[in-house]
Amino acid sequence: MLRGIYTGSNGMISQQVRMDVIANNLANADKTAFKRDTTVFKTFPEMLIHRYDEDGVGRTPMGSFDTAPVVGKLGLGTEVNEIYTRFEQGAVKKTGNPFDIMLQDRPGSEHPAFLVVMTNRGERLTRSGAFVLDTNGYLVTPQGFPLMGEKGPIQVTRDNFLIKENGDLIINADIGNDPRATTTTADNRYENAVTLDKLKIRTVENPRHLDKEGDSFYVDTPESGEPRPFPSETTEPEVLQGYLEASNVQVVTEMVEMIEVNRAYEANAKAMQTHDALLGKLINEVAR
Repeated sequence: MLRGIYTGSNGMISQQVRMDVIANNLANADKTAFKRDTTVFKTFPEMLIHRYDEDGVGRTPMGSFDTAPVVGKLGLGTEVNEIYTRFEQGAVKKTGNPFDIMLQDRPGSEHPAFLVVMTNRGERLTRSGAFVLDTNGYLVTPQGFPLMGEKGPIQVTRDNFLIKENGDLIINADIGNDPRATTTTADNRYENAVTLDKLKIRTVENPRHLDKEGDSFYVDTPESGEPRPFPSETTEPEVLQGYLEASNVQVVTEMVEMIEVNRAYEANAKAMQTHDALLGKLINEVAR
């Protein structure tokens, strides 16, 4: 009967973790480029049960000597294996704000793209492209961390910059010359366009092992691999200026899973109550 109590308690703990993950997904359903988490379970390792006498003296069975004979195996149900992030593309939202940037991954790509932001803890990856222009002309996150280009933090002039689909940042040289602008670019949106910089876009080998750090930032781990550029232009994402990526959380799906968690939790709790009642009857009635 104790096995049932242990199994039920582990089941309740696992479902509590799953409920916390679902609640976090629902809380961030409207957050720009938020990626939902999923809980993965695995079978709890089975344990061998050994019998010991109260006096600690081993008994000698016929033909052998075993101070702790094996009684059987004890399975404790399931445990949480990992909580990993699903990087499916979110919906496209048009804002018309030139400071909003979205990364559109290539169809079938297994390596999602990330923008690079310089924080006070070093460079961090992010999918959230909601930026603002600070007093010094830098594109920064709402927390004040600058967006990084290949040459450093992105600094622009209001109403005088465009971001192309390949991530190139161009300006109109007729409005204002910038000493960092080195390459003249033919672009029908500007009569005399020059390339200022290119967005620093990176990916990792195993994105499911990235750690969430809050404020829509991700930090790489030894398991995920270090951030690296895309190997070719054909695999690079499409950069959309004036758009934002919505969260990939499906509220209806999360609510259905929440109902499943509640039912599983109640089932485990009922199993524990039943085993507790049977154990109480065994001790209080049968033992007499």
